[in-house]
Amino acid sequence: MLDEAALGNGWTVWNAEDDRAILAYRPNVFNGSEFPAPCMPTVYVTRGRRSRRPEGNRNLPPNAPWMVTLFLEPEVSRDPDSYDSFSDALDGAAELTRRFSNGDVDYRGLYQVPREAYFERLDELTDGQE
Repeated sequence: MLDEAALGNGWTVWNAEDDRAILAYRPNVFNGSEFPAPCMPTVYVTRGRRSRRPEGNRNLPPNAPWMVTLFLEPEVSRDPDSYDSFSDALDGAAELTRRFSNGDVDYRGLYQVPREAYFERLDELTDGQE
């Protein structure tokens, strides 16, 4: 399964099962007072269609890929990465969290409408400065 020590700084395993995982960034900060809870960066590891979050059992073909998707808000996400196995997807998710924590993920480019004040505050949480 997923070792929290392998995740980037500030990331935690929010939920992990045999067929999906959810990783959350700094849930202690994205609690509605300092940062809005719906804006908490979240990584989903799911099997099947990349536009869907984990939602119960689905009939999937045996060769359905494992998808790793970073959500910054409910409607703001990074194009998912595809993997052949759950284990590879978990490794990919851990790598993505490390890159995010190091400031190596361009989250600004994922927004259609810039939110500069929010980006400046989010930069303070990550090691990178864009």
